[in-house]
Amino acid sequence: MKKILIALIITMITVSSLFAAGQDEASGDVENEVQEMVIGIVTVPDSAQHIAAVKFKELVESRSNGRFVFDIQHSASLGSEGSIIQQVQLGTVDIAIITTGPVGNVSKLANALSLPFLFKNNEQADMILDGPLGQEILDSLSDYHIKGLAFSENGFRNLTNNMVQVASAADVKGLKIRTMEAPLQVKIWRMLGANPTPMAWPINTELAQGTIDGQENPLWVIDKYKLFEVQKYMSMTRHVYSSHIDMMNLATYEKLSPEDQELFVTCMKEAAVYQRALNRESNAGYMQNILDNGMVVNETPDVDSFRTLVGEIYEQSKKDIDEDFIARLLEAVK
Repeated sequence: MKKILIALIITMITVSSLFAAGQDEASGDVENEVQEMVIGIVTVPDSAQHIAAVKFKELVESRSNGRFVFDIQHSASLGSEGSIIQQVQLGTVDIAIITTGPVGNVSKLANALSLPFLFKNNEQADMILDGPLGQEILDSLSDYHIKGLAFSENGFRNLTNNMVQVASAADVKGLKIRTMEAPLQVKIWRMLGANPTPMAWPINTELAQGTIDGQENPLWVIDKYKLFEVQKYMSMTRHVYSSHIDMMNLATYEKLSPEDQELFVTCMKEAAVYQRALNRESNAGYMQNILDNGMVVNETPDVDSFRTLVGEIYEQSKKDIDEDFIARLLEAVK
């Protein structure tokens, strides 16, 4: 009887050991399993969004020892920015780098960053976006199934058109200007007397055919998309500092371990800082190429005439966005 009992105990110990080993092996497989993710952007390779996406991809893939790999879907292969935002919310796209304007259709606080003449310079923009106010905007996205990771850069937006060299806001009257698909952007250009026309990017065909007279974007966009081939005039209005919101599906983020969550946030912030610096260093080259290709540039338009016409939008934004947040933001950028 004792021999039978001892044999049973040995068998149970052996089975338990094998089961435990199997669990450890399975756990190890999960930890070492390669996870594939999709990054969605609407712009072409070597664009501002693409540079940030590639840097983020390189950092995470390296620091995770290849546990995460990323497929960057560029050139609007996944649709417009509005469509990509929806895909991030649904989880069919894991990560996206989106211009702030369309994000304002999801979170009201994001609209605050599209207010005209908000930031005086790059340094002030960095201070706000990397500080508590910027974090409030990123955190506001969680109500819409999005994890805000960081802010990369589009840049200060300037006006181009085919009809007239814009020296003051009076010259904008009646121009058909393409805007982002964002109500606040439409409102700004209506206040300036233009005929705003929201359109998804890119718009070279519409500009060439005269469907629209002009558009507004940072220097890198005008250069990279060769808008000098379909636009004659540019005025350095710098009317909006345009950021990118680097985002992730919230459920996918929450499934990550705390260590990997920190990895993703840290790497995206580093990628954003890298991309901002590169974008700013490249502006002189973008401008030179624009001039070399024959675009007529007004570097000193009457910006105050623009400010005067859009001045009311700040008070309106307190009602439309959030009175307390706008008050704190305007105080911070004085």
